[in-house]
Amino acid sequence: MKRHNQILAGLLVVQIVISAVLFWPRSSAATGKSEPVFPDLKAEEIVSLTITDDQGNTVSLKKEGGDWVLADADGYPAQADRVTTLLDKLVGLTTGRLVARTDASQRRLQVADDDFVRRIRFETADGKEHVLYLGSSPSYGATHFRLGGETETYLTDNLTAWDVGSTATAWVNTTYLEVPFDEVTKMTLENKNGTFVFTKDEEGHWTMEGLGPDESLKESAVTTMLRRATKVNLAVPLGKTEKPEYGLDEPNAIVTLETGERTVVLKVGARNPDDETYVVGSSESPYYVRVSEFAVQHMVEDGRDDFVPPPVTPTPAP
Repeated sequence: MKRHNQILAGLLVVQIVISAVLFWPRSSAATGKSEPVFPDLKAEEIVSLTITDDQGNTVSLKKEGGDWVLADADGYPAQADRVTTLLDKLVGLTTGRLVARTDASQRRLQVADDDFVRRIRFETADGKEHVLYLGSSPSYGATHFRLGGETETYLTDNLTAWDVGSTATAWVNTTYLEVPFDEVTKMTLENKNGTFVFTKDEEGHWTMEGLGPDESLKESAVTTMLRRATKVNLAVPLGKTEKPEYGLDEPNAIVTLETGERTVVLKVGARNPDDETYVVGSSESPYYVRVSEFAVQHMVEDGRDDFVPPPVTPTPAP
């Protein structure tokens, strides 16, 4: 029995050594060379990107007139610096750290055609398409990757899945609407509960039209809504075309903000129960977007009782 255990232990050691030899990252010194993954490719030659993650999320970007935009949202502007940073990292990849060269290892390292952490499909100006798979991370800052159509898997510390966002918010400025809070002097809210008009006096206090002589305004409720209305962050850019399903013909809420220089109108349309977002349109933007329910809930639901607390009932004398 003892001899049997020694044989098993020996076989285990051999397997560990073989695995280490096969899968340990090989440096350029060990392989004798380190070459660019994309020889002669320059970042400025890339004209489109489609990024897909392991959850099925996909975002597509394209270069339009020299600017990077979202391909599926009527050219919603992307932040060029984020895109060019990714492109520079892509063209900078090298073959210096070979990890594996077999088909069987691709699934284990999550760089297979149908099992990956990120798939980056990009096209150059001459019409050539390239595919790169990003896989598992064996250590902080290190990521396995494989070029589509090739069997070799490499390791890089220059590119991670965090650098390759798979949703639109990773590539755009998420601030959809921003109005200086202190400059707003009048706010009008219209929703299912009625129309409420708030005005700021010279001392910076808010009043509401229609207050009774014994009523007082809960200013904190007004300022809470105003903060939400003066800075709106998007969750999903939709595009420039107003569609019937957006529900903006009969919006759930309309907020009108007035400053000394301009009037801004924000419309809150239909709610999507699947992701708990609302469609929003603004007079400041040609685009429609989805925003979180939290961002517009007060605009949709608040009524007079939220702004005017009920009168205090005197406690009867004993």
